[in-house]
Amino acid sequence: MAREGNPVHRSILPPQELLDDLCSRFVLNAPEEELQSFERILFLVEQAHWFYEDNTMEKNSNMKPLSLREFASLMFQSCAALRPYIAHIDDIYKDFTTYKTSVPVTGAIILDLSHERCLLVKGWKVGASWSFPRGKKSKDEEDHHCATREVWEETGFDVSKLLKLDDYLEVVIGQQRIRLYIISGVSNDTVFAPKTKREISEIKWHMVDELPMASTEMSLLNRGPTGVKYFMVWPFVRPLRAWISKQIPTRGCKDDSSIKVSYLKDDGVARYA
Repeated sequence: MAREGNPVHRSILPPQELLDDLCSRFVLNAPEEELQSFERILFLVEQAHWFYEDNTMEKNSNMKPLSLREFASLMFQSCAALRPYIAHIDDIYKDFTTYKTSVPVTGAIILDLSHERCLLVKGWKVGASWSFPRGKKSKDEEDHHCATREVWEETGFDVSKLLKLDDYLEVVIGQQRIRLYIISGVSNDTVFAPKTKREISEIKWHMVDELPMASTEMSLLNRGPTGVKYFMVWPFVRPLRAWISKQIPTRGCKDDSSIKVSYLKDDGVARYA
């Protein structure tokens, strides 16, 4: 899948009428429980931001691209219900970004028929890295339901019939839990296409043996042996190889066979149990 070309000139801010519509559609008419905290309200504003990017900018080539922080400020300035808190937008946004790092993430590691390749997706922005399809859980959402939804949104592939509740790998990074279900036996001929706009630029099979097994830096962003850039892939590679070795004993390292779950603490060091 190729990325669309960027417009030459985008400078027009969203008009008040549009901001009022977005505020009404995504914030004011949300369920009462979603309006009980600024963290939940910012999630609603984020949905409005996605709508702005996927629809408004798609239809108006002059509309200015905005970061979530910039968009949130416009929404707080324009929406009567949020306007009283505009003076605190910096603290509200900071608390929101901190809160997001504690929301559990689920997704899937999709393997082909040979178990030699796994499916990775690349983000939309220039310089984006490859990662497993995954995303944050919605409130009260089950892990496997979130994984199915996120994989569908990012790849257009329905894993629900192949997903086994006990086949997953999990890492804990700081306060955030990341669970990836292992989906095996998917044909290399499967056609993948994201269901969301401006989120995924490429979807591609990658050799499991070429994925990085360790990070040499504190950052979870690193390059594999082939020079390809990955995000949050390496903590799962060793346990993934262990899982594969149990399915196909002739592949895989004997020393990895007892690894089930990995944990990554704040010091950036992976620990395996």
